[in-house]
Amino acid sequence: MSQEVRNLEPKQLWNKFADLNAVPRPSKKEERVIQFMVDFGKNLGLEVVIDPVQNVIIKKPATAGMENRKTIVMQSHLDMVHQKNNDTIFDFDKEGIKMKIEGDWVKAEGTTLGADNGLGVATIMAILESTDIPHPAIEALFTIDEETGMTGALGLQAGYLTGEILLNLDTEDDDEFSIGCAGGVDLTATRSYTKEEANGTALKISVKGLQGGHSGMQIHEGLGNANKLMNRIFLATNDYMRISSVMGGGLRNAIPRESNSIVVTEDIEQFNKAFEVIKNEIVEEFKTIEKDIVISVSQSEDVSDVMGKEDQIAFIRAIYSAHNGVFRMSPDIEDLVETSNNVARVEVKEGEIEVLCLTRSSVESGKWNMANNLTATFELAGFTVSTGGSYPGWKPNRDSEILTVLEKKYELLFNEKPKVMACHAGLECGILGTNYPEMDMISFGPTIKGAHSPDERASIKSAQKYWKFTLEVLKDIPLKA
Repeated sequence: MSQEVRNLEPKQLWNKFADLNAVPRPSKKEERVIQFMVDFGKNLGLEVVIDPVQNVIIKKPATAGMENRKTIVMQSHLDMVHQKNNDTIFDFDKEGIKMKIEGDWVKAEGTTLGADNGLGVATIMAILESTDIPHPAIEALFTIDEETGMTGALGLQAGYLTGEILLNLDTEDDDEFSIGCAGGVDLTATRSYTKEEANGTALKISVKGLQGGHSGMQIHEGLGNANKLMNRIFLATNDYMRISSVMGGGLRNAIPRESNSIVVTEDIEQFNKAFEVIKNEIVEEFKTIEKDIVISVSQSEDVSDVMGKEDQIAFIRAIYSAHNGVFRMSPDIEDLVETSNNVARVEVKEGEIEVLCLTRSSVESGKWNMANNLTATFELAGFTVSTGGSYPGWKPNRDSEILTVLEKKYELLFNEKPKVMACHAGLECGILGTNYPEMDMISFGPTIKGAHSPDERASIKSAQKYWKFTLEVLKDIPLKA
């Protein structure tokens, strides 16, 4: 299937994407893709720099006639979100992504595709390798660990880059330019619970078939959150069951698609009645947007212990009260989510509860207000709360010189105006700007749908449009002062 992708146009782009997708590159395990990128740059005879946190910088001189243009930084991140369908057998640590073509879309076989941000990386690779694409001097910046902490961008120190303009290739609609983004902070709530002996019939409750998706870009869509839905089932059946274990969701930046729990009931008839009522309510509520939702219960193997009754109701109330979704819309930018939270993972086992959230906001005080809201919620239920991985947002600059260049170029090429916006995702521009405050930044990219989920797909027509646009932009980078 990868060969079919390699035959797509533009071949320079898709071949580099296929090369990249053959290399396992989970966040925080990027050793192989870092070495892959270092070897790539050195084989081209270009200057390669690895900074202390393992970001890779490859420098290429300007092509003939472009030496008087400003040096640009072209930037994308090397890591990808690893999510797969529950019935897909795949080892992200060992296997390359298996791609396929469906109509206008490139997809993966039951896993995330890695177009976020692999198409950006592939674009830069193709330009670095080219001998016939006009461009100014380029500093290609490949950051690590964007998806689970932005540690690459956070660790990039001043002095490694000289470029005056940064082109971040990490947005997901080809008619949009991002000039601002949300910051974020990880919040973790933990609590012990009293274990009691299990008495009754053990049952497995499953919530699956949800779309999932990007917890920033799609948080306003009203998609089902498997953790919150499972918790509704717990509350509705609380009088007739005791919780033994829960495993719901995964990565903080992915809207949870699945949750599984084991409960024990001494009154299976009453439990089933309550379960059917809440199941039907949820399916009815979400039938328009979550057409494939499946909520089921089945008999499970016996378990030895369950959560104490008082601890159980405290747990259920805490998850019920924890805000999930949009918290505030921006009063300044139309249709922009300002502040949100994703209840990303809920795990209950062996006397311990752990809840992982990702709070985002384009306003720093709003980010901490949301975090404080969650902290209060969980602490009232006896949890211990910690925060980490905080990163700043990126304040929009409507007077950006490179924005003006891109707007004019887009209108000339496509006879329409692009959408200039800030996004609710955590782009690296805001972080990079802390050590490079004078750098003029903008973000754009090809159309990608379903990022952070196994439904991730990249538009072939959009990739062609984006490639054409990128090459034209390189010709019009402003002159040096």
